[in-house]
Amino acid sequence: MIDLQLLEHLEAHLTSERKARFDAVISNRTKHFTVATEDVYQLHNTSAVIRSCDVFGIQEVHIVEERNSKRIDREIAMGSQKWVDLKRFHTVKECIKSLKANGYQIVATTPHENDQLLADFDIHKKSCFFFGRETEGLSQEVLDAADCYLKIPMVGFTESLNISVSAAIILQDVTNKLRRSDIEWQLSEQEQLEKRLDWISKTLKSYDGIVARYYQEIKST
Repeated sequence: MIDLQLLEHLEAHLTSERKARFDAVISNRTKHFTVATEDVYQLHNTSAVIRSCDVFGIQEVHIVEERNSKRIDREIAMGSQKWVDLKRFHTVKECIKSLKANGYQIVATTPHENDQLLADFDIHKKSCFFFGRETEGLSQEVLDAADCYLKIPMVGFTESLNISVSAAIILQDVTNKLRRSDIEWQLSEQEQLEKRLDWISKTLKSYDGIVARYYQEIKST
């Protein structure tokens, strides 16, 4: 459980502008949708996907690094990795098992004989959008485990989009529809409190010292 008095004490160290920003952003965060990237080779692509997730209010990103294991490019992500929860997996099987256990359907973002257009996607189910490798796309393992297949309509000579562009288009569309719906998509009250405390810890440079002094004062009273 979150120590609400500690949280209030810590928030007193934030500027009014920063606190208002936290309030606005956290009210738009969701775990109804999430994203998974599978062995994306180009580091800047994964980082750009994380940035898009932050922009469109997706709180969790799942990163499968079965073949490629690289640090997140801080310059491309532009600090968004601080605000989005990164869940890393060594295998696709492990990632899918975790997602299924948390009630997510697996959405393979790839053309398929049973695919559906983005405009027709049903937003009511908790969904994880899987994006694959730059040249190979999603693995057969993901395709076999997918509950549905989603594609972005294209009318040009080019038959595919960069992974980060695809993620941005899909997330903008589904989150926009989600916020206009009657679905309970926001983080729970407890999740919001936990995330608020997490963000404060990443914002205040003297966080550890402030917390230590707070508990010291409690002990002395």
